[in-house]
Amino acid sequence: MVSDRINGLAAILAAVRAGAGITQPLLVERVGLGRSVVAQRVAELEAAGLVEGAGFGPSSGGRAPRRLRLCAGRGVVLGIDVGATGLIVGVADLTGRMLASRQRAIDVAAGPKAVLSLAESLAAELLEPRRIPVWAVGVGVPGPVEFRTGLPIVPPIMPGWDRYPIRRRLRARFGAPVWVDNDVNLMALGELHAGGEPAGHMLYVRAGLGIGAAIVMDGRLYRGANGSAGDIGHVAIPEGGAIICRCGNIGCLEAVAGGAALVREGRLRSPRLAAIPGLRPHHVVEAAENGDTAARDLLHRTSALLGGTLATLVSFYNPNRLILGGSLAPARDHVLGAIREAIHKRALPLATRDLRIEVATLPEEVSGVTGTAHLALDEVFSPANLEIWLPAGSPDQVPQNVW
Repeated sequence: MVSDRINGLAAILAAVRAGAGITQPLLVERVGLGRSVVAQRVAELEAAGLVEGAGFGPSSGGRAPRRLRLCAGRGVVLGIDVGATGLIVGVADLTGRMLASRQRAIDVAAGPKAVLSLAESLAAELLEPRRIPVWAVGVGVPGPVEFRTGLPIVPPIMPGWDRYPIRRRLRARFGAPVWVDNDVNLMALGELHAGGEPAGHMLYVRAGLGIGAAIVMDGRLYRGANGSAGDIGHVAIPEGGAIICRCGNIGCLEAVAGGAALVREGRLRSPRLAAIPGLRPHHVVEAAENGDTAARDLLHRTSALLGGTLATLVSFYNPNRLILGGSLAPARDHVLGAIREAIHKRALPLATRDLRIEVATLPEEVSGVTGTAHLALDEVFSPANLEIWLPAGSPDQVPQNVW
């Protein structure tokens, strides 16, 4: 069981991470600890080289309070965002600010050895000029992940990845703790840390090649018992008929409203789209933006189908924000209206009373890798993990078998 001292240190670190230039009096308000206890914990974090002064805040009549910030340069975290067709590797400081990244086209079906070897090579390029210790690694993959173990579990589009030991491999390679999650959760994390209005209860929906959702409760990701919460792409819908989904079942939402369905129907309905080699969902979006009537009708149909399922989720979960990300997000003018109409038509009035439906702030290629960095930071600064590495000074000084 984590001690009160460690819980206090973790709470102060979380508040410092969340509030740029937060002062000690504000810490007292936000973490719910007494003034003397906060002063002790701040002094301990400063002595450990985790927190430092950052000038002074406004005075309320007495001496101006010191602002505090994280010592961002003590280490770095790696983010590895594995997509179905692309790989992004980034290195971030301890605030989550991305310092540099590399992107490559891949086929995730090439298997974990090929994809992770490339990720390791790109990471080495990013780390070599910095010579700063890696404190943690965050990894996102496009499939279900058992969060406790970091193992992909029967991922439909990732042959050869089932139960592959991603965590063990990367931990041995970088000498740092590793956390793995599904890509939609990490896009939601990226959105949560993008600034703007804090999210209390949020659904982040990725609509693109696949369809998935991330659930945010009281500003924190909810993963469910094993890590598969939010996998809405494979719920059966009446309009699904007998179409076989890539998961092996029939009638899934993704089978009729996912990227493969967009491409399939686009080829059938639009001569312009049929002429595009290697047609992908973003081509349908671009065609709709350029006035292709068939593409616009197809996006409206897809959005209405998606909205029907989201209406059920809105009534069930009652979020105050629903964020649309993925390759459909850039077509906001052609998709948000149909989604809103379906949700307000079918969801409970009380559930939609304060609901805001918006597109993601960050583009897909940014939100995922940003989320991987924040996954690593959220975990490494959590009370349970802080207790493990704080006596050693940093996570990279802890034996690998501890993680």
